[in-house]
Amino acid sequence: GWQNIRLHDIADDLGTSLTIIKEHFRDTDAIANAWFLKSLDAMLAPTHKGFRDLPPKQRLFLVFMRWLDTMAAHRRVTVEMIRTKLYLGHPHHWVPLVFNLSRLVQWIREAAFLDAQGRQRQIEEIGLTALVVTTLGVWAQDQSKDQDRTRRFFQNRLETGDRIMSRLFR
Repeated sequence: GWQNIRLHDIADDLGTSLTIIKEHFRDTDAIANAWFLKSLDAMLAPTHKGFRDLPPKQRLFLVFMRWLDTMAAHRRVTVEMIRTKLYLGHPHHWVPLVFNLSRLVQWIREAAFLDAQGRQRQIEEIGLTALVVTTLGVWAQDQSKDQDRTRRFFQNRLETGDRIMSRLFR
């Protein structure tokens, strides 16, 4: 598991030294961050021509699922990385994790072309943050084919959020 990764083992497997590993990654948390950055890059990749014309909830669905799909082949280790960041003995990871979650939500909003301002934007950000966290919890346990359980969960919550937002901001 992720908790058993040792940088000296990585160096040995690559036939290099710890000094070379340190030039690229200060620790295993930096390796995890690089993994999440790769997933973020995949989420932000260019979309098809008619993407902007889709309804916001559909754009959100496609963008967020692209992020999860990128990590799906290595779900177990990805979940272990997140759990390691949440470990009580690692409070130095908690604050950056909060900022990383906030940045992820902002990038999701950008990739989905959400342009709300003011109070609507604030509510979108709060709701989307809660949705990302709860969906990650479902995704972490999802053993269904093609992440169908996660897809249904996320889609249902988007529908609910869309109804709430349309009532609040007609």
